[in-house]
Amino acid sequence: MSAAPRMRTQRGVTLRRLMVASALVLLGAVATSTLNADDGAISINSRLIETFKVGSSQTKFGDFEFVGGLELSSSSSFLGAMSAIRLADDRSRFLGVMDTGFWYAGRLERDPTGRPIGVADFTVSPILDSLGNASEEKWMFDAEGLVLRGDEVLVSFERRHRVDIYPADRPGGSTPLGSLPVLIPEVEFRGNRGLEMVAVAPEASQLSGAVVAISEKSLNTSGDIYAAILTGPSKGVFFVKRDPPFDITDGDFLPNGDLLLLERRFSIAQGVGMRIRRIDGSRLGPGNLVDGETILEADYGYQIDNMEGLDVTADEDGQIFVTLVSDDNHSILQRNLILEFRYVGDE
Repeated sequence: MSAAPRMRTQRGVTLRRLMVASALVLLGAVATSTLNADDGAISINSRLIETFKVGSSQTKFGDFEFVGGLELSSSSSFLGAMSAIRLADDRSRFLGVMDTGFWYAGRLERDPTGRPIGVADFTVSPILDSLGNASEEKWMFDAEGLVLRGDEVLVSFERRHRVDIYPADRPGGSTPLGSLPVLIPEVEFRGNRGLEMVAVAPEASQLSGAVVAISEKSLNTSGDIYAAILTGPSKGVFFVKRDPPFDITDGDFLPNGDLLLLERRFSIAQGVGMRIRRIDGSRLGPGNLVDGETILEADYGYQIDNMEGLDVTADEDGQIFVTLVSDDNHSILQRNLILEFRYVGDE
């Protein structure tokens, strides 16, 4: 969901060229990675973000230790609107979706300490529907959430509320393999406040590989947020306690099965803020109302923007990391950010 009006750009001719480039790549290439967008590359400029709190050398923020960040820019109009990100096991390659109807993929360059210092091999590809069509109509492909499930990529969309399944080895240029029933009644979705996140519970957790989807601000009569477990023996609708003015923008599971929810607030008076809530995974179940402790909160005194995407990963030593991305709404007043933290809450 956009937190501010979008700047419209002329993309028709470029979109058609991108589709042609995608077809050529798909005809001539062999899949070498499970995280590819399979399309034309664009050049990315990266500016290092060395401190999270503006004007401070502080590195610890509650349960989080700031690792580093990047502010991305490009001469290409296709950079922007990043609404979700997922990193590969190597914590370098990444795949994401833009809420303007595109895949993006690339590679994080890191220094010897693991701090992100740049982005390489950045590619963009149109998201296709079941007929192989792309569209510049935002309501058709308002992609908000993404998660990897084995050899599949699941993408959640709002406006046309759905969770579509794409092949993980070649999502760009591929049509959906199918869709998951969202279980939440269609009448309960708000047009631009629909499915905002999709995640897969760890196999060792109580939900054991189940797919969970949560809306941004589709509310029941009590003002609680509609959510659902879409697969598995515990599937069904549940609710997340809403704490205004924050709304959910993404989430992912910790290895123990607890859920981290990324939330955002925006107002003319207060500006942009973000926070992360931790939800007890054992409470996720049909009919339940869940809430959790806020473990990170930041405003414009920190290096944030319209934070839309969250991913949880672990390195070979078992250290847990949380990676965040922002959606700049294609506005010159906003930024494309990648922020990374080490999560120390369970140490």
